[in-house]
Amino acid sequence: MPYVTISTVRGIFDVAQKKALLERVTDLMVEIEGQGNPDFRRNVWVKIEEGEPASWSLGGMIPTSEMIAGAFGAIGEGGRRVAKAKA
Repeated sequence: MPYVTISTVRGIFDVAQKKALLERVTDLMVEIEGQGNPDFRRNVWVKIEEGEPASWSLGGMIPTSEMIAGAFGAIGEGGRRVAKAKA
């Protein structure tokens, strides 16, 4: 029974992206470890752990919410990513 944990900074993925990531990782585990057996799907656990930006470092820099929003777009109402403004 595989357990897959994905660790990331809170605010990187919106709800739709998390759903897609969970589904695709599950599909990959069924394909590889389950050798394509669809019954294996019920044995696959996938978890996304999100940590506060202050708990992370990228190149020695602690990312801020503004840096994350600037790179990926802000998370708006309902957990959906707000499109970045075009420059």
